[in-house]
Amino acid sequence: MMYKTKLKYITGFILAISLSCQEEAKIAPEQQLITQNLADYVNPLMGTDSDFSLSNGNTYPAIATPWAMNFWTPQTAKMGNGWTYSYDAKTIRGIKQTHQPSPWINDYAAFSLMAVTGDLKYQEDERASYFSHKAETVKPYYYSVYLADYDVVAEVAPTERAAHFKFTFPEADRSYLLLDAFYKGSMVKIIPEERKIIGYCRNNSGGVPENFHNYFVAEFDKDFELTSTWADDWKLLEDVSQSEGEHVGAIIGFKTKKGEVVHVKVASSFISLEQAQLNLDREVGSDTFEQTKEKAKQSWNEELNRIQIEDDNLDHIKTFYSCLYRVLLFPRKFYEFDKNNEIVHYSPYNGKVLPGYMFTDNGFWDTFRAVFPFFNMMYPELNSHIMSGLANTYKESGWLPEWASPGHRDCMIGSNSAPIIVDAFLKGNVNEKDTDILFEAILKNATVSEGRPVNSVGRAGLTYYNSLGYVPYDIDINENAARTLEYAYADFTISEMAEKLGKTDIAKKYREKSMNYHHLFDPVTGLMRGKNEDGSFQYPFNPLKWGDAFTEGNSLHYTWSVFQDVQGLINLMGGNKAFIEKLDSVFTMPPKFDDSYYGFTIHEIREMQIVNMGNYAHGNQPIQHMIYLYNYAGAPYKTQERIREVLTKLYAATPDGYCGDEDNGQTSAWYVFSALGFYPVTPGVDQYVIGSPLFNKATLHLKNGNTFEIISENNSDTNFYIDSVNLNGTAYNKNFLKADEIQKGGILKFKLSNKANKAWGSQPEQVPYSLTNSIKTK
Repeated sequence: MMYKTKLKYITGFILAISLSCQEEAKIAPEQQLITQNLADYVNPLMGTDSDFSLSNGNTYPAIATPWAMNFWTPQTAKMGNGWTYSYDAKTIRGIKQTHQPSPWINDYAAFSLMAVTGDLKYQEDERASYFSHKAETVKPYYYSVYLADYDVVAEVAPTERAAHFKFTFPEADRSYLLLDAFYKGSMVKIIPEERKIIGYCRNNSGGVPENFHNYFVAEFDKDFELTSTWADDWKLLEDVSQSEGEHVGAIIGFKTKKGEVVHVKVASSFISLEQAQLNLDREVGSDTFEQTKEKAKQSWNEELNRIQIEDDNLDHIKTFYSCLYRVLLFPRKFYEFDKNNEIVHYSPYNGKVLPGYMFTDNGFWDTFRAVFPFFNMMYPELNSHIMSGLANTYKESGWLPEWASPGHRDCMIGSNSAPIIVDAFLKGNVNEKDTDILFEAILKNATVSEGRPVNSVGRAGLTYYNSLGYVPYDIDINENAARTLEYAYADFTISEMAEKLGKTDIAKKYREKSMNYHHLFDPVTGLMRGKNEDGSFQYPFNPLKWGDAFTEGNSLHYTWSVFQDVQGLINLMGGNKAFIEKLDSVFTMPPKFDDSYYGFTIHEIREMQIVNMGNYAHGNQPIQHMIYLYNYAGAPYKTQERIREVLTKLYAATPDGYCGDEDNGQTSAWYVFSALGFYPVTPGVDQYVIGSPLFNKATLHLKNGNTFEIISENNSDTNFYIDSVNLNGTAYNKNFLKADEIQKGGILKFKLSNKANKAWGSQPEQVPYSLTNSIKTK
């Protein structure tokens, strides 16, 4: 049974008339935000019912604070398995520190804690305990589980670089806590007189320098009666307090009374053991477990309350805040504060400890689409720090990252650091000191083919692209058509930044290059198609073939990747009518596919097939903007009906609540934007394309102190068509919003209906930006 409740949130200035002048003086002049307990609407288990063959999110429950350097998660899988936590698992092996951004990228710098009683079981298979979701509590700021085999309750509350554990034991002559430092190089040292375990772990899946270490310190509040370690091949070293090797761990033991609680305070550092201790003292110190938990809870409530929802559908509210939680996890803060409280970081690119910001664990192929535009809208200061981190990456490695975890990783395609940087720059979120170095960096991507550290960095096929205007199909560079389309869009963003910097020649050059998508358009099929070096199209051509010329999709998915010039694509297809029919066909055709490129049906294909939406593959990123393209062709009502269908059909705050990969917050960011009523189709342009708002009211508390309210009159399950829009008391007929209209604050009011108003937002002057139209007006 679904329970519905009316949730009301109070916003605005908190100034009681009865306050004295002295009391009023204590209130800061900026807007005071009422913090509601929104963190408890979040379900971190959303998306955890996943495996290699089918993703309902490919997530794990991240017990963390927003953008934290370390996350913590229960570990149901074996060490090194990317699917670290599976909802249908029956046993838990430990609670581990994790930095994993995706099961496909896997983890690094992981170690775990586990409690056992009775006979000593320390090997990962033997020590695993049965557990039930009925005796598991999962919040962003807190995790608790009953380890049934040992009659122990294990709890953890996080900070940015540390955590506080609480283990409640039964009466037992033999109770143990294990610290597993994992494989690929580790060390543990037990210091009984200090009730402490120190050490390091070096496990990783690539992207690290030779001197990579994660140093940890664990402090206990109970004396050790037994101290042992294990060495390689799980060899037990009884009464030996130090071990170093490929895979080692530590064991401490003691007697416990029924209900006895043992606390462990743990922190780590990528810099040194001394820095790990500093992180522990600074972030946990003398705090109780409840204090650590409450601080973590408030860190989430502060961020989640930036967007406050009023609606009568509790399920939708839970889904919204569960998605928003995911958006606020990555990229990870990969920096620390030294003894002088200065920001420093261990460089995952050159292995040095250097001043300044560093962020990691992000794939820009995914997140350029909506995550970073969301940061530009709601977290401009944070995004300026991320941009400084990108400048540091370039200075330390000579290249911008495309997939970092923690350093450069060879994953995915494109040159999508450019739109991320340019969108931030154009919205005023790049510090002046970083501007020149970042512009130099995006130009290097577009001009230099030599010296790339991995194939995903820079531009594979650059020489061909710059000479022919496309990456050829027949030169052994895979996913060539997708690369061409993404490079052309990146070139557009470069031209926009150059224009703003007054570099008109560069702007003109890259504006022309952004039209390179024309090379791949096949007028016979009306689709994008791989092209050979001699200028002929690939043959045979099957638009349903996944991969090959495209990336994790087919021609029906990638044809729409002309973010910068949708009008130009409309013209190539023969006008609005033909364009709309082509969009419609993706949804109405059967979910047929050709998986011959992969040799088996990859999970992205299966996820498209099973949701009964034709060839629309929302579970993967390339097509996620497609629904909004009806606006460009004067048919925004079609966007409105499709948006509501996806919001309510493909998302839920449940373990199977996504329809594919939730990659670093991107699939969640689509939901957050779309539920608010608009979406950033073209990062690098100051517009959001309007869809259909899900909630009765949403209030955005902007960092500049302004509020922007989104009100939906007559909103219901059947009333999702826009009848009219009013912005700050004036009728509004454009089917897009400008970014500064939101930042100035105000009220956007939708009147919704169960019948499409085909006239609203349908005129040529009411549609969003396209490069073709921009050139005409110059």
